[in-house]
Amino acid sequence: MIKEIVIMVAAWLLMISTLIAFVPKEKIRHAQVVFLFQQFVTWVLGLIVVEMRFIEYPARLFSYANRTSFSFEYFIYPSICVIFNLHYPKDNSKKKQFLYFFCYCTGMTIFEVLCEIYTDLIEYTNWTWYYSWITFYLTLYLSRKYYIWFFKRKSELTGN
Repeated sequence: MIKEIVIMVAAWLLMISTLIAFVPKEKIRHAQVVFLFQQFVTWVLGLIVVEMRFIEYPARLFSYANRTSFSFEYFIYPSICVIFNLHYPKDNSKKKQFLYFFCYCTGMTIFEVLCEIYTDLIEYTNWTWYYSWITFYLTLYLSRKYYIWFFKRKSELTGN
């Protein structure tokens, strides 16, 4: 259990420092919108996944209140989505944009699989790594589309 606590604390500290370092002051409102949207998405999907017994989180915060991973679903992944959206290569080619998605999804999946194998932070019961990769891709895509829609200029929406 000590190793799991160390990993959770390290992840929280890493994400807090990453947000401080990589979210410009003029983009804090943008970060808040992405963060809150992604919390909603992961709340719904996370509850579905654990209630269907696809994934279990043996070591977690607030184990008496919720079977999902509070750390990942409500802070770590929404924070990653903030960085993903604020630094998205929108002016680059489609190939580079896909590679950006691919790198984020692959990095998170590798970390999740390592946690599944070597810790009690997550346990796949009826789940595999490629479900995680696909889920990461779809939720990042959804957050990207929401971000673009939310901050679209009024004149672009009305055509004026």
